[in-house]
Amino acid sequence: MNIKKAVQQQFSKNAESYVNSTIHKDGKDLHKLLEIATISGDELLLDVATGGGHTANAFAPHVKKVTALDLTREMLDSAHNFIKNNGNENVEFIEGDAENLPFSSDVFDLVTCRIAPHHFPNVQQFVSEAHRVLKQNGQFLLIDNVVPEDDALDQFYNFIEKTRDYSHFRAWKKSEWIQMLELSGFEIEEWHRFVKTFQFDTWCNRMNLTLEEKESLNNFILNASEKIKTKFKIVIENKQVISFQGESIIIKAITN
Repeated sequence: MNIKKAVQQQFSKNAESYVNSTIHKDGKDLHKLLEIATISGDELLLDVATGGGHTANAFAPHVKKVTALDLTREMLDSAHNFIKNNGNENVEFIEGDAENLPFSSDVFDLVTCRIAPHHFPNVQQFVSEAHRVLKQNGQFLLIDNVVPEDDALDQFYNFIEKTRDYSHFRAWKKSEWIQMLELSGFEIEEWHRFVKTFQFDTWCNRMNLTLEEKESLNNFILNASEKIKTKFKIVIENKQVISFQGESIIIKAITN
């Protein structure tokens, strides 16, 4: 299946669960993103792959206008309801592709993208597009799950994510993000690492895994090496995976 079709299929089925997901709605990373942004109140902001609309909703009171873009119509509808119910009227909703943004060049003061690029099949193209639509000295504010630099740990994390969610493409290493941004003409101003704890049942249920699929994934994690279990702080009780830790990166980059 084409990865973008997979994204649309997966998120159209699970739109409301993402709007209500605690890890998406209440994450400390979102507060940090607001904290590191330079905002006067007159900015035009593009939120790419808005998902449940949490980033667009958080920034809307602080900027002139937010354009919330997503590949999936059902996600946009859920985000629209969520944001309007919060009283924000300065947000428009556009269906579109992160790798082929439907905007002219040099339009936005800020581009945000949170917990989404691991679904993009050509993330370098997305980074280039973000650079294109930003004005000079524009801010690119990124949050996404990342993997350790060690290849075995990288492969383990990406495997379990892909097994849980067929629309997952790849979580990148921190070094890969820095390289992609700098090669696209961004200057990295600051970055932060966040630890994320995933509750196994909630993590699986958000993608509506069957009992058989959950059991298979549980057994795969149980059989992981001690190195993997230690790194991801996997908690196991009575042969059941309770939780594990991942990490995400927050980056503020400026267009040259």
